[in-house]
Amino acid sequence: MTEYKIAVALKAVLVYNRRILMLQRSFEDDIGPGIWEFPGGKLEFGETLRDGLKREIREETGLAARVGRMLYATSFQTGPQRQVVLLTYLCGCESGAVRLSQEHEAFLWAARPQLAERLDPAILADLKENRVLELPELADLESSLVTGAIIS
Repeated sequence: MTEYKIAVALKAVLVYNRRILMLQRSFEDDIGPGIWEFPGGKLEFGETLRDGLKREIREETGLAARVGRMLYATSFQTGPQRQVVLLTYLCGCESGAVRLSQEHEAFLWAARPQLAERLDPAILADLKENRVLELPELADLESSLVTGAIIS
């Protein structure tokens, strides 16, 4: 009998200083090597959704985040027997000083144009479908680019 797995993953649209944090996955990663995404990861057994997301953000970036409201939920398959249920939350933080984990190659505090240029197309489609960038909380996102914003 085939065994199917469902994982619950949490992601953060993490806002600081009118920009959103994007992370580039390690080129050695089995799933989506090198893609740009939002911070987050899998929920561990016994964790609340908010605590799991705070832990993932801290592990991946060293940042202490405030988890706000859920923006959207989606589901997709990463293989013939594995499905991910993804919950994405609006988050904030008090500092932009990222300490990147080894799971990622680089980070970027992105303005609107950089989101469109770098985010994985599936993530960008979810943002558009759920009208995330039209939310009042994100209305004042920086629209201009800053050189030297990528740190690897």
